[in-house]
Amino acid sequence: MNGSGNNRRMSEIVFFDVETTAPSPAGRWWLLEFGAILVCPRKLVEVASYETLIRPGDLSAVSRRFTDVEAIASAPTFREVADKIFEILDGRVWAGHNIQRFDCPRLREAFADIGRPAPEPAGVIDSLNVLAAEFGRRAGDLKMATLATYFGIGTQKHRSLDDARMNLEVLKHCATVLLLESTLPQAMQLAGRDGAVTRRSGSTASAAHHRPAMSQTKLPFAPVKAVPAAGTAHKSGGKRDSLGKPVGRAANATSNKPVAEAAAAPAALSARPPRRPTAVTPFHMILRHSRAILR
Repeated sequence: MNGSGNNRRMSEIVFFDVETTAPSPAGRWWLLEFGAILVCPRKLVEVASYETLIRPGDLSAVSRRFTDVEAIASAPTFREVADKIFEILDGRVWAGHNIQRFDCPRLREAFADIGRPAPEPAGVIDSLNVLAAEFGRRAGDLKMATLATYFGIGTQKHRSLDDARMNLEVLKHCATVLLLESTLPQAMQLAGRDGAVTRRSGSTASAAHHRPAMSQTKLPFAPVKAVPAAGTAHKSGGKRDSLGKPVGRAANATSNKPVAEAAAAPAALSARPPRRPTAVTPFHMILRHSRAILR
């Protein structure tokens, strides 16, 4: 794959989820299902998907939760779908809920079982860790089912492809709330008191009161600087030469003013507080620049 192809893969996000058996007394897990969606990092929309059931080495380990046992029994083995799973994951940004502690280790174990190297991510976005740091427990807890109910998205089905899609929608809803809180803090505080938006508990609200403002949190990237709007120079005294003196029409308007006063004008203008740039939350920076999220 050429350099441009590698760069493109590294900017693509794959939301994925695995379903497994319960661990055996010896601590052995079997994969039962893998589902993934390829997401455009600019628009956060699904552009491709893949799902497959996986027949475990021990069918007796399959939980009754998977009612379609016959489908599991006739499904391909992990060895048979390993190439496809590797192609989807390798070199892309991985995203999912609690994948660093659960899904990623299960995949590495499955590849080790068949004697093959596991795929490697360009970066990892674990939504459980991101939401724990930025969204908090305003929904009650950070389980996917709880968050989905909180936002009215639906009921978690515990099927890989459905859960990957739900994960993306939950992140979009959380990002919207965080964006509104960072840009319209007073309105969101009032909405929270009315129970219309955030519905924070008293302890959560108290903790949030003592947290630094979102815009003050150290970002992994340089924040975007505000650009003065067109026509600002004319409103604040017109164009000036290298010595700070007005030129053109502005010079005629100020020709009767003392030289010291005209020279002091630029200093007075520079003393004005700069326009405050639009706040960008760390959460949004993570989603927009996922390649910087390292394992």
